Amino acid sequence: MRQDPLIRALGFLGLKGRPVVRSLLLGVGGALSALGLAALSAWLITRAWQMPPVLFLSVAITAVRALGISRGLFRYLERLATHDLALGAMASARERVYIALASGSPAYSVTLRRGDLLTRTGDDIDEIGNALIRGIIPIGVGLTTSVAAVVIMALVSVWAALVLGAALIVSGVVAPWLAARGASRSIADASSATTQSAEATTTALWHAPELVVARRRPVVLDAASDADRDALAAADRGLRWQAAAAAATPLSLGASLLAACMIGIHLASQVSGSLADVSSGHGLTPMILGVLILLPLSAFESTAPLTEAGIQIETSRQSAARVMALVDAAGTDPDAGGDASVHFGPVALDLDRMRWGWSGSEALGPVSGLDRTLPAGSRLAVVGPSGSGKSTLLLTLAGLLAPQSGSVSYSGSGAESVEPRSAATYFAEDAHIFSTSIRENLRVARGDASEGEMTSALDRVGLWAWVTGLPDGLDTVLAGGSDAISGGQRRRLLLARALLQRAPVVLLDEPTEHLDADDADPLMRQILDPADGLFGPDRTVVVVTHQLPDGTGADVVDLAAVGV
Repeated sequence: MRQDPLIRALGFLGLKGRPVVRSLLLGVGGALSALGLAALSAWLITRAWQMPPVLFLSVAITAVRALGISRGLFRYLERLATHDLALGAMASARERVYIALASGSPAYSVTLRRGDLLTRTGDDIDEIGNALIRGIIPIGVGLTTSVAAVVIMALVSVWAALVLGAALIVSGVVAPWLAARGASRSIADASSATTQSAEATTTALWHAPELVVARRRPVVLDAASDADRDALAAADRGLRWQAAAAAATPLSLGASLLAACMIGIHLASQVSGSLADVSSGHGLTPMILGVLILLPLSAFESTAPLTEAGIQIETSRQSAARVMALVDAAGTDPDAGGDASVHFGPVALDLDRMRWGWSGSEALGPVSGLDRTLPAGSRLAVVGPSGSGKSTLLLTLAGLLAPQSGSVSYSGSGAESVEPRSAATYFAEDAHIFSTSIRENLRVARGDASEGEMTSALDRVGLWAWVTGLPDGLDTVLAGGSDAISGGQRRRLLLARALLQRAPVVLLDEPTEHLDADDADPLMRQILDPADGLFGPDRTVVVVTHQLPDGTGADVVDLAAVGV
């Protein structure tokens, strides 16, 4: 039997029983204090009406004060405990998702849209945490309080307890279930629209200069606005169901109070004499009548939030399904990431009638496929316009995408087969610059790189003079990440990462973009020089670029010439 995704996700959060029970007990304590306060207040008001000696009321007065204080105290402590539990669980969940993606199959990670990844690691995990704050704890508190209210009411009148129990079931079970079922479609639609909005927004933010140059910025902004409107429309559709379900609580409360009044009238009709005459005897007393009328008012305080709790549980269930699908699809790959997986030694690259492309899209490359054998230490330049599939080709060579047809294989010096992800490292055009020190940004490529190796790499790419002029040198923090440096400095820093990485095959995506021609051409020649260049004679280098300077001596694949 397939496990509910929300239950799986809560287990994924690493929740422990004791903190959950503590939060639940604090919530129950606050709700029972409110229930006891209502019952005792009803007794005190009606007993005081009879004007007994004040000492007869002193214990009740003190108890009312104690219950009033404990009600607020328990609720405050419950909020602290529940939010601390949920926030800790959400932080743990994000850490586990990142570990799953980092240690799982890179071929899956690169297929994720940024909007999907942002939504699943952001909003969806928040919604799973909200299942605790707005769903599970309120449901547990409501159930406990409802049972206690029915038991107390049964001591007064069995019939009144039956009516109250039925009304609480309608308010606390039927209404939330209907609201959740009715809103499930709108929740899914709102989530899809939110993902599209996040995708358009991140595109507008991260690619603003390119969009302005291409005059595509208004189109992306319009897409974000349309997605926001779709999300609001989906939420509005759910609000109609929520409003209808929310009406069940006041209707149930009214029915319960009406029934309590009728039962009180019936009990009063069975008593002879005035209420004052029987206040110390059997039958209906003013105190019992007060409890009969006022107890439901407090009981329904705990079921009123359950309509929202039902919708929250459904929202969290759908979010959990998306997060767990992300984790499941990532799979596990013990060889992914880290320097330990790098194959040391020369590696040859062989392309056999290979065509490439994203799954479900048209294959790219020559109709007959790309045939190419690159011995260790070779240099290959892939030239073509934007959209011709250059980056997709690199992803395929890195083993992050499967070829559409043909094959790509790596072999060591002894002709043994080598896994692509052990032999090749892909350095993306839009690789991230983190808001931390230059030193830590370089360690992204290799965590054990020494300061001398970092200095050498920066010097070879032309950045060391700039670094020495900074206040803290290698420890200077790049506040804002890539916004703290120019486009050319960013390219050189990414190239320094590639020099520090030890993979025998280096795949570079537009390494000289944003550099002027006077700097870009000499740097490209150094990258593609197999003898005295940046990467030395033992490492194979594949570069994709829009333009190739003269005199590189590299093997060239022109995607425009082969009809891609």
